[in-house]
Amino acid sequence: MEITRTEVTPVELHLQHPVKMASLPEITEIHAIFVRIETREGQNAWGCGVAHQGLTGESLEAALRACRDGADLALDLHPTNIEYSLAELAPVIKGSPAAACAFDLAFYDLLGLIAGMPLYRLLGGYRNRIQTSITIPIATVQENVEKARVNASQGFRILKIKGGLDPELDVQRVQAIHRALPGITLRLDADGGYTVRAALEVARALEGLIEMLEQPTPANDLDALCQVTRNSPVPILADQSIVGPASALEIAAHHIADGFSIKLATCGGYRCARQMDAIARAAQIHLMVSCIIEPALLIAAGLSLALSSPTVGYGDLDGNLELVNDPTIKGFIQKDGWLVSSEVPGLGCTVNI
Repeated sequence: MEITRTEVTPVELHLQHPVKMASLPEITEIHAIFVRIETREGQNAWGCGVAHQGLTGESLEAALRACRDGADLALDLHPTNIEYSLAELAPVIKGSPAAACAFDLAFYDLLGLIAGMPLYRLLGGYRNRIQTSITIPIATVQENVEKARVNASQGFRILKIKGGLDPELDVQRVQAIHRALPGITLRLDADGGYTVRAALEVARALEGLIEMLEQPTPANDLDALCQVTRNSPVPILADQSIVGPASALEIAAHHIADGFSIKLATCGGYRCARQMDAIARAAQIHLMVSCIIEPALLIAAGLSLALSSPTVGYGDLDGNLELVNDPTIKGFIQKDGWLVSSEVPGLGCTVNI
């Protein structure tokens, strides 16, 4: 088995509608970098990373340099010695989350192709489907209610409401959606926008209405997050506060949050994500597999992780739905709020570029 060719292709992906988040300027496009690995035996494996200064903290130029440096080295690596190969790539890609994720996924996709197994089975095969939330962006109360009605009519039964700019308005938005759709599960994601006091006021006001409150306080203020967790009547999940296994271990060991989110695009792929899954399992805390705005290839990768592990209780894998020119030809099924895995070997996707 030998890698004979690697290709790195950047693609600018546009959104159907601009996305507004508490901590970032309005997002209208992202840059995805696709990596293709070809073997002498004819397998073609795909990986992908996202470069966005706000979402991943990385410029397109830096991510492209890292991916191209990694592509040169990958030709000398054995495709099934994944731990060794990724360890060899790490110093070359120089901490680039996009490059780490792209090569990590490509090597795992190739492993599935060689084994003739879908990746979710190869990683553990705990289930073959999971419910996902769909995101309600920051907007007026009426716009949010209308968006929620549309999503519910499409079969979604879990809505993640973005907030963090105005705590009182966030409470009103959640309450209005609950009144309009009382049978729908609601989550609130503050994206680090609250103070401790505001977070606790929101949590108390929405007790019984929301399933969880995600990242209520700034990502780098773990003391604040811990105070909210210890006093909140609803579960608190860390998101941006998690940057890899070390931060996951700190949060789990000191019960800084009731659980945390894993995003392959920001943690660098399965190599780190599986360590974080093990930490959550050992600590017996909540685990959510989530996403940023990303191509369906990355959603397929997150889905494989979510389906592989009994620790994963929450799915939040909707990051491809607003993209208008995603080149991924997805194999998984996305219907009525459920994601169902493909039984095709590897990630089950191809890319048309």
